[in-house]
Amino acid sequence: MGDKASGAADLWYKTAVVYAIDVHTFQDSNGDGVGDFPGVTSRLDHLADLGVTCVWLLPFFPTPDRDNGYDVADYLGIDPRYGTLDDFETFLTKAGERGIRVFLDLVVNHTSDQHPWFQASRRDKGGRFRDYYVWADNPPPPDPRSKSIFPGEEESVWTHDDRAGACYYHRFYKFQPELNTANPEVRAEIERIMDFWLSFPIAGFRIDAASHMIEDKGLPGTAPKEGHGVLTEFHNRVAARRPDGILVGEADVPVAEAAEFFGDGDQLTLLFNFLLDNDIFLALATETAEPIARCLKELPAIPEKGQWLNFLRNLDELDLERLSEDEREQVYRAFAPDEEMRIFGRGIRRRLAPMLGNDRPRLELAFSLLFSLPGTPVVVYGDEIGMGDDLALDGRNAVRTPMQWDRSPNGGFSDAAPDELIRPAISKGDFGYAKVNADAQRADPRSLLNCVKGVIAARRDCPEVGWGAYQVLPADAPCVLAHLCDWKGSRLVAVHNLGKKPCEAVVELGGHSDGELTRVFGTAEVEAADGKYRFRLDGSGYGWFRTRARD
Repeated sequence: MGDKASGAADLWYKTAVVYAIDVHTFQDSNGDGVGDFPGVTSRLDHLADLGVTCVWLLPFFPTPDRDNGYDVADYLGIDPRYGTLDDFETFLTKAGERGIRVFLDLVVNHTSDQHPWFQASRRDKGGRFRDYYVWADNPPPPDPRSKSIFPGEEESVWTHDDRAGACYYHRFYKFQPELNTANPEVRAEIERIMDFWLSFPIAGFRIDAASHMIEDKGLPGTAPKEGHGVLTEFHNRVAARRPDGILVGEADVPVAEAAEFFGDGDQLTLLFNFLLDNDIFLALATETAEPIARCLKELPAIPEKGQWLNFLRNLDELDLERLSEDEREQVYRAFAPDEEMRIFGRGIRRRLAPMLGNDRPRLELAFSLLFSLPGTPVVVYGDEIGMGDDLALDGRNAVRTPMQWDRSPNGGFSDAAPDELIRPAISKGDFGYAKVNADAQRADPRSLLNCVKGVIAARRDCPEVGWGAYQVLPADAPCVLAHLCDWKGSRLVAVHNLGKKPCEAVVELGGHSDGELTRVFGTAEVEAADGKYRFRLDGSGYGWFRTRARD
């Protein structure tokens, strides 16, 4: 179970700390109300001080912007609102000077309906671009395996186009027609896009909707005959240009299918761990360790070069579709009791801090779990200061409000008038920028920001988590999760109390310790007794301890 480290320098992502940035809501530099690359560059010191070593950039390409930039109209440019290619290159240079790598979103499962390829496809039935997309004169009956990603907003995966005289396929919104990845010409176009961006000093790509790229596109025979070999093609393209480059994948699939996306270390490098994320929130909702322990035991073995990418929240909904209906209801009751907090019949459109009731011990517990569980951690912008959400905004935009830098108007995001912002800043209530902002928290040693900074520093001092093999340890308290990461004879034991009340738990390490546990992070206390270890934890308490393997 877990990974065996090779120590190869090009596996830098094993110990990375990833931070997700949405350019247009991070920092505006020119007062037009829209974030931009010069603005992001001006805030790099915030990331470096936090301990971030890698940035995930959400889409920044020219777009009609009907789906937060995931409707791309031109893959080889920068949306003019965000700056120029020179601004982008300056950002990469300045990030590199701070030891921060950058990977980009590659949104090639679908395009915008305004993309020139689609416009050409709909105009000319006999042209080369027609087969860049999937068309049908008479779409097949609805298939439960090909349902819309957005139930309640899109009722069909087929939309009729009058100009084309046919229907086109889309799992996402109707303005996002699906590319026909079974067509080798389409894959060649994708590789040309990759080549273009790899001419800049980037670390690699996140493949959006990776699982949908290799499935049937509504009609038999429209899945690439190469199947997962498509991902191998993309992997090889990156490796040829950037030997230490990465392909990150979004593939929210059942546990039995997850390992296939790593291949033999020749497909995706890192895979977002939706399975673990579901069970973390179930464990927090039920105050029991069993969901996380079960998930860790069920995760498939992955190649040495592979890595799980762990997260608490992203900038979509908290997707709970891997839970049973009863489990999902338990999470809903705990974290989304009102219908307006829920979305698509499967998820929650809230930020981390409000979901946890802005309860500081629970927030610290969640971050300690994120950074001590096996894999590489991702933090989305704003969660490090406990930003809130705006449920008055449509859909997923509730969690995509501007970064709150200080208590000045618009939270320091922009000098524009409030009604000119790309999205309203949160200005009122317990999560308004007067109360929640990076500037104030930076000056307060007890702030959430400094707590997150501390857990990141601890994680960077504990390579066992990113490199080591892992094991769930027996604990006699149902609320306590205990696990061990083992790397080169150094072993890290982490204990977490999922309950809100103080507790004691006896944990069996078996032959995994030389007898001494040294605390490296947290407040939990431990004493040895009869070959076992008794931990004392506060409500929502946690502790990381290092020990050596027995000789």
